[in-house]
Amino acid sequence: MSGGVDSAVAAARAVAAGHDVTGVHLALARNPQTYRTGARGCCTLEDSRDARRAADVIGIPFYVWDMADRFHEDVVDDFVAEYAAGRTPNPCLRCNEKIKFAAVLDRAVALGFDAVVTGHHARLGADGLLRRSVDIAKDQSYVLAVLTREQLDRSIFPLGDSTKAQVRAEAAERGLAVADKPDSHDICFIADGDTRGFLAGRLGEAPGDVVDATTGAVVGSHSGAYAYTVGQRRGLHLDRPAPDGRPRYVLSITPKTNTVTVGPAEALEVSDVHAVRPVWTGGARPDAPVECEVQLRAHGDVVPATVAFDGDRLHAGLRRPVRGVAAGQAVVAYRPDPAGDVVLGSATITG
Repeated sequence: MSGGVDSAVAAARAVAAGHDVTGVHLALARNPQTYRTGARGCCTLEDSRDARRAADVIGIPFYVWDMADRFHEDVVDDFVAEYAAGRTPNPCLRCNEKIKFAAVLDRAVALGFDAVVTGHHARLGADGLLRRSVDIAKDQSYVLAVLTREQLDRSIFPLGDSTKAQVRAEAAERGLAVADKPDSHDICFIADGDTRGFLAGRLGEAPGDVVDATTGAVVGSHSGAYAYTVGQRRGLHLDRPAPDGRPRYVLSITPKTNTVTVGPAEALEVSDVHAVRPVWTGGARPDAPVECEVQLRAHGDVVPATVAFDGDRLHAGLRRPVRGVAAGQAVVAYRPDPAGDVVLGSATITG
């Protein structure tokens, strides 16, 4: 129970469904005062209090589990290392993979519980397959696609058949004070929302060149390549405009030479995506190429594609080019289905 409306209603629905429910709040900050306040994140002291009050209203036991060290190692340190390597990680995806459905689930099973219930907006069908939420705008199946079959078999997502508006209305009817609490945004462990400053404080300044891909000329400088991501347009501070006067975007980041390469928008177009560490839960792993749809970032468009495996690598051939594909993000494959798009699997983009 994060202290938000979704997990509170999920807990209440689990109770209503006849389950023996215990509420658990995760203490993820080594120093909670440094994390976001004002109902913006999911790791603050006020969130813990909101979760406890919700559990009291629902009438279930409530505990706080200290996962701060594990969270710091598996999510925060990973986040910094990925940026240092020129990639753009998704910390929410990593938190689901390493904390909520690994560390928490392992402890829950060891204590005799059957499953972990969360307020994610996604569905698990009677067939056990992960599907998109009916509320496409709030769908979180993308950040759950890293879960294994074993983890999904011990997961319950009670909100997948409801819109966010319906969840808030139900919370109000149940007398839950979090009914109107704002959704969390940004990255919970970056208190002021300044990702660049957060990374600079941990990686230090590392000045380097910004190079134009068309001319090869140095057109600017930076204080750390980790502050940039593929597709970025703003905040480049280039010394000279492009010859044609058009805007330039970050095309690539090369940590080895500490270089940020920029160029025109069309140079961002990608038709082939390579990825590693595939997880395939939508059935048996296919031996032949699969026609499906893929999503390449948390709130990105869905693109028709052909997905194929090469050992422990996944390749997605996109039917139309997509701009701003960043290494470190996930490629998630979906199968269109009348009962809701089915998650086939995911992998981490390398290029």
